[in-house]
Amino acid sequence: MVSSMTGFGRSEITEGQKKVIVELKSVNNRYLDLNIKMPKKFNAFEANIRSELKKYMKRGKVDVFISYEDFSESDKKIMYNKAIAEEYMVYLRQMAVDFGLDNDIRISSLSKFPEVFTMEEEELDEDEIWSILSKALNAAGEQFAAARAREGAFLQKDLLDKLDEMLGDVEFITERSPKIIDEYKAKLHEKIKDLLEDKQVDEGRLLMEVTLYADKICVDEELVRLRSHVQATRQTIEKGDDKDGIGRKLDFLAQEMNREANTILSKSTDLEISDRGISLKTSIEKIREQIQNLE
Repeated sequence: MVSSMTGFGRSEITEGQKKVIVELKSVNNRYLDLNIKMPKKFNAFEANIRSELKKYMKRGKVDVFISYEDFSESDKKIMYNKAIAEEYMVYLRQMAVDFGLDNDIRISSLSKFPEVFTMEEEELDEDEIWSILSKALNAAGEQFAAARAREGAFLQKDLLDKLDEMLGDVEFITERSPKIIDEYKAKLHEKIKDLLEDKQVDEGRLLMEVTLYADKICVDEELVRLRSHVQATRQTIEKGDDKDGIGRKLDFLAQEMNREANTILSKSTDLEISDRGISLKTSIEKIREQIQNLE
């Protein structure tokens, strides 16, 4: 199955009082580029997150958004810093002595001093969090891969249609090429005959001239290679399952097809073949554009 490099996937997993949301969005890129945005408390999971997501993608620039919510009352706790409170009391008593003031400090006022009470988050249960997070990653990954596959199916059909058009042009050029030589021979025979004013035409010299012309415009090798590249491209697209993705291989084949089409055009002296050569190059360019969207 062929996959597109553009896709989207989202999942939301809630277990108990904890919820994890994962969103995946991707665009074209030559390599796999994972850009992960997540809570700092999830930094320890980054390597595992990357490993998990690579099961669903080979290429593309993928933005990963992870959010986490804990609705339980135990995710934060108040910490009483006794040592800091004692320091405050020491200095408050000293101030009372130094300035001859009444020491009227109360618990209510002491508790408001900085750092006497602090709010701290409970430590994460990493096994519990990873259990939820991995489920969310896989659910989003499956949705993401399915979206890419749906888009890939449309791209596959379009590419195969364009390859059929190319084969049509190749067959036309294959059939037309021998006729050009016959036409050239007939025209050359008439031209020489007119120049010699009905004298005997040297058939040996004529044959040599036609042979040189035929060798000059011959595109048999180019057509064989082009047909082979079209077939290889079709097989690659229809097979679709390559561990490294098929985009790079198809891009190489498109370059090779373009090279053969250019050679055919450069050798052409016939308007009809030139038109088909231009049609070939147009189809190849469209194929190359579509290939950029494939994983």
